[in-house]
Amino acid sequence: METFYLTNARRADEQGGFSPFAVCVQDGRIAALGALEVPPGAVCFDCGGALLAPGFVEIQFNGGFGDDFTRTPESIWQVAAQLPRYGVTSFLPTIITSPLQTIEQAQQVLRSGPPTAWRGAWPLGLHVEGPFLNPTRKGAHNPHYLRQPTAQDGQDWSPQTGVRIVTLAPELPGAEKLVRRLTEQGVLVFAGHSAATFEQAQAAFAWGVCGGTHLFNAMPPLENRAPGLAGALLTTPGLVFGVIADGIHVHPANVRLAWTAQPDGLILVTDAMAALGMAPGTYCLGDFDVRVDQTSARLADGTLAGSILTANAAVANLARFVGCSPAQAIDAFTARPADLLGLQDRGRLKVGQRADLTLLDWEQGAQVLATFVAGQLVYQRREA
Repeated sequence: METFYLTNARRADEQGGFSPFAVCVQDGRIAALGALEVPPGAVCFDCGGALLAPGFVEIQFNGGFGDDFTRTPESIWQVAAQLPRYGVTSFLPTIITSPLQTIEQAQQVLRSGPPTAWRGAWPLGLHVEGPFLNPTRKGAHNPHYLRQPTAQDGQDWSPQTGVRIVTLAPELPGAEKLVRRLTEQGVLVFAGHSAATFEQAQAAFAWGVCGGTHLFNAMPPLENRAPGLAGALLTTPGLVFGVIADGIHVHPANVRLAWTAQPDGLILVTDAMAALGMAPGTYCLGDFDVRVDQTSARLADGTLAGSILTANAAVANLARFVGCSPAQAIDAFTARPADLLGLQDRGRLKVGQRADLTLLDWEQGAQVLATFVAGQLVYQRREA
């Protein structure tokens, strides 16, 4: 068996503290952890006192490093190879509003598998965001391809065929039938890019809608007598919702509001696009050119078009915005999305889990120092 040890690591606890520990990895899984005795001559990776956490599980990610999944689905594997630099070890490539053939192409890319000798974050299936969205809340989605659901849509979408999450506007005619079908097929359905009222959202939850896409964005504002989709998500137990914690998409005070209302429902996402990891300039999101500066990505009219937020920065921001412990912030990008997707083998530091791990310098904004996927070192930060 291939065995090595991660030594001199720290683990975060729910009370906000850190404690020293070590991890034994055998054949890509966590075999033991705690105050371990390391055998003489064992292969070791010295964590240098840094914080060791589960690898991040990203459920909404449009592309990065110059590539956009909707425009070039074949880029999924090459982008995935670079994601560990931000601590991401599993993710859902997101296909935004486009011809349905684009989704089929992305499904085929996943079926074909990675290139030879490939290493990186593992794509778990697609997040299909559109085309069943409300035109009044389209954001950066191309209105030319928006459509209402029909009886033929979604028949071959399931986790087995590479579709894990579908975002739609539940107030559209025909949405109920599609939601019920997708739910029966094992697909998670989120409400997003929607003008749904509070009552319409509650009805959709009864059909099987289980969450919301980028809370507060591309949905009606929370008003005193019209709580809308946001209010429904925040007051209905058992639901989840993605939050883009970059301080641009959602004001920190509203992130605190969401955390206070439903801390167990908040899942961190980046909604990152092709400019992630690149210099400022012009990049694409689907069919649109997006202007990217040091902090945000926008269409020419100022509409936000994805983000350039990194996963590790999102975790650090959440802890800072809401005052939660590092462990709680990490859970929002690890255990919680893993549980949502029904993944029993990742998202936590536990014996038997895949050794998907990321090493963070928490005091430096959760900077990623190293990332392991199934026990393989796939990224290590090099000092300049």
